[in-house]
Amino acid sequence: MHNSRIILATITARYAHTAFGLRCLWANLGAFQRETEIREFHLKQAPLDIAERLLAAAPEILGVGAYIWNVDRVTQVVQAIKGVRPEIVVVIGGPEASHEYEGTPLFEAADYLVRGEGEAAFAALVRDLAAGTPPKSKMIEGGRPDLADLVPPYDAYTDEDLQHRLIYVEGSRGCPFHCEFCLSSLEPCVREFPLEPFLDALDKLIARGTRNLLFVDRTFNLRPSRVREVLHFLKPRWREGLRLHFEIVPDCLTDEMLDLIAEFPPGALHLELGVQTFNPAVQEAISRRQNLEKTVSNFRFLRTRTGALLHADLIIGLPGEDERSFAEGFDRLVGLAPHEIQAGVLKRLKGTPIQRHAGPHAMVFAAHPPYEILQTDCLCFGEAQRLKRFARYLDLYYNTGHFPKSLDLLWRLGPSPFGVFMGLTEHLWAACGRTHEIPLAQLARHLYEYLLDHGLDEAEAAAAIRDDFRDRPGRSDKLEFLPRP
Repeated sequence: MHNSRIILATITARYAHTAFGLRCLWANLGAFQRETEIREFHLKQAPLDIAERLLAAAPEILGVGAYIWNVDRVTQVVQAIKGVRPEIVVVIGGPEASHEYEGTPLFEAADYLVRGEGEAAFAALVRDLAAGTPPKSKMIEGGRPDLADLVPPYDAYTDEDLQHRLIYVEGSRGCPFHCEFCLSSLEPCVREFPLEPFLDALDKLIARGTRNLLFVDRTFNLRPSRVREVLHFLKPRWREGLRLHFEIVPDCLTDEMLDLIAEFPPGALHLELGVQTFNPAVQEAISRRQNLEKTVSNFRFLRTRTGALLHADLIIGLPGEDERSFAEGFDRLVGLAPHEIQAGVLKRLKGTPIQRHAGPHAMVFAAHPPYEILQTDCLCFGEAQRLKRFARYLDLYYNTGHFPKSLDLLWRLGPSPFGVFMGLTEHLWAACGRTHEIPLAQLARHLYEYLLDHGLDEAEAAAAIRDDFRDRPGRSDKLEFLPRP
């Protein structure tokens, strides 16, 4: 295979997302690295167009990453390539290929599946194919390589990546918790990359001008001494325009961690705080351990005494959680005023223990990706659909940051933020009949109408809508529905 070519490819959700897994594979290919290139596509590109580009590159080996958001398109790409050029060896991997793969069209079309962590296993497969001794088994177990033995992938980021895309870094793998909806629940332990080489890699990325560093660690704040070293290392290297993103467990924040976070300039840190539910019975049902009072206390500290931007997660459709319970949790979270609230819809990730709740009279998931919940023991199908629309409109109004002053008025309409926003949800759904591709000016008009319909002073509502539009750079929309100031 002296003159062969290897392509590592996947389809990301959008251009800004870099394929971290492909870079990890590339970095550990040894002598075959020079024959390998990474090809990234995104969801707006048609599968046959992607297949055409890959075929034009004439690879001998094609490695493809499959995830819940791309598996349908990846399957079409692989089927097309194998139909046209069956001699190309197609190797699949990634979370969506690693569990419940038997009988799937993707597995049937591929030549090999590398299951789980693929750096060492994929490199060994390439060596075997080059030597003319292909494995007899189609499924190759990736195992859990010693992280100290892996070559870091950070040299695979280009200058274009650093300037315009999200740069993922990885300090650890695994999670000590076992929440049943998460793939990390399958990990037996947390493994950490050696700290000094990791910090050296961060230093080089920052020196090269990266703008967005996202730590993919499932629980960044697990070990206080390591958190201390990483934050102490990053603080003097921070510069204007650099964003540092961490996923943290809020009740595991120590006083020292909170004080270190408070030392960073406003907007430097973006923290993703997993809340998921405020209902202790639901927590127990999904094997989630979280001190809710400590979560709230630390959340208030972060919001009031640090400049970190806070993104908080709730999940729609957890077992045992009805609409009333979700509403109470949402109201409590709005009271903590995070900068973003993601009301995520529960999905059945293949291999996760959440499957044990499924059944005709309990939890029913969609049969096709992204396997969203359809109904539960506590939510009928109609209620689940309403909450999904609620989540989508929350993204448009709250998480975009387009309507801060107007939403402050909305929350005043009733004692329950959930209640008033669900009212707006139903108003918007009745008027538009869709949850996507709604122009910003149209969103503003519906919010304005809803505020007036519920007794808000016309001048006050108009002033808030107008101010929100003025505060958005580049807005030229004419708000014809507003009275003249």
